[in-house]
Amino acid sequence: MSKLGDITKLIRSKNAGPFLITFDVLFEDTATYTRVRDSGALTAETFARMYRTPIGDVEFSTYEAGLAIKATIPRKISSGDIGDPDIYGGQLYGPLVDIEIP
Repeated sequence: MSKLGDITKLIRSKNAGPFLITFDVLFEDTATYTRVRDSGALTAETFARMYRTPIGDVEFSTYEAGLAIKATIPRKISSGDIGDPDIYGGQLYGPLVDIEIP
């Protein structure tokens, strides 16, 4: 098994407007992208569970031509609002790095 952070080119999160966070997982090669995509370890359900978001609120897609997996979820607190821990959403990807990929 490998950790997602060890086999990706880039994992990032960022604002998608003040009310959404988007996550991008990018790969160097088709074999690794396919391995992760087909493993079932990184799915809409994974994002719903990790970020405590209803599954119906997770927009999840795979993009083979770009060797990318993407998810977008609602922010719990609007960007810049009182209590917002990350105004740009750039540190919210952290939990994804340790996902085990068979």
